[in-house]
Amino acid sequence: MINPKIIDSIFSAASIQRWNDYPRMVDLVELDKQAHKFIIAYFIAKMEDDINYTHLIEAGIFEFLRRVVVTDIRPDVFRKALQQKGKEINRWVLSKLGDSLKDIDTGNFLNKFEQYLTDENMYKKERFILKAASYMATKWEFGIVYQTSQFLSDIDDVKKEVEAEIEDYYELIAIRKIALNKKLAKVIDLSGRLRFQKRWAQTPRIPETSVLGHMLTVAIFGHFYSLKVNACNKRIENNFYTALFHDLPEALTRDIISPVKYCVDELADIIAEYEISKMEDDILPNIPLGLKDEFSYLLGLYDGTKDEFLDKIRVDGKIQVVSNGISQYNDNKYDAIDGLALKQCDKLSAFVEASLSISHGIKSKELVNGKKQIMDSLKMVEGVDFNQIAKNIDLEFGTTGQTQVRIEF
Repeated sequence: MINPKIIDSIFSAASIQRWNDYPRMVDLVELDKQAHKFIIAYFIAKMEDDINYTHLIEAGIFEFLRRVVVTDIRPDVFRKALQQKGKEINRWVLSKLGDSLKDIDTGNFLNKFEQYLTDENMYKKERFILKAASYMATKWEFGIVYQTSQFLSDIDDVKKEVEAEIEDYYELIAIRKIALNKKLAKVIDLSGRLRFQKRWAQTPRIPETSVLGHMLTVAIFGHFYSLKVNACNKRIENNFYTALFHDLPEALTRDIISPVKYCVDELADIIAEYEISKMEDDILPNIPLGLKDEFSYLLGLYDGTKDEFLDKIRVDGKIQVVSNGISQYNDNKYDAIDGLALKQCDKLSAFVEASLSISHGIKSKELVNGKKQIMDSLKMVEGVDFNQIAKNIDLEFGTTGQTQVRIEF
């Protein structure tokens, strides 16, 4: 089961300010940084050998959850504290999150989390990739901070420290390519810019979430879904990264809210055609050649169309849309994607965004109506009842007066 309390913890990262001891032209929050880190880690890993992507995803989520709990410590201080008081800090993190995680994957998720925090050799290569990705995401943020902080006496010292750290990761091929401002750096930059696009832009909301942060929340929900349905490793990988990249085209087209997108006949088709054209012109040419086919599959591109939210498999390299459920293809050889379930995860994330704001007292007509429409569209997929999960979340956030029930996820 996914406990609504862990959803609250995940979304709290949207309120955790980064670089808040420096002047910034935009808010920089932990959720966006973590999302950018996951994206960068994907590209780093795809240029390395012998990477277990299930382990990479798990380690990334574990690191994210620990950082959400330890919110008020600067990263440099946090690293030193872990070196000297790592056991105590990790024990505290587990005490804060244990109840929220204990029912996910019948307790296996929490057991792995505890093992990960206590065994530094667990997922060693994947940890290193995540550290490198975290550094690159931080370096990207610092480029923003530096523009507004050049009058500070110590900012150039910080700049030297940030730039010097890259040498620790030069053994990774992707880091060298990004550092040399190769094509891959353009994709990393494009992804980072999604933090500037706010969700529900037509209405005030607390906490604000960006398109970039939303992509990560959907990916984490998708991962919990994969665990619930006992997905094979390739299906786990595909589900997470399909969700993580599902709004990447919006870096080129901007977020177009559903009521606008579908209010005019054929407007959605025109937008979809434009998205495909922009991806083919501005994204795919910057993807490493050996990765283009896989990345196009994750983006939902096939036969001149785009739909990342269809159940799909690949047989002999050919994409097939599945209409009778994906569970029968739960084998790595099918390269399956639970598109219908991921669409429900996307809607569930939007539902949480609206519910959280309403629970904080920011209640607009757009949020109330949007929340109701999303609730009505949530349904059951492969035995997972997304509508009931939303109702349970509502109960936790105090926006309904019904009796709480336990929901398996």
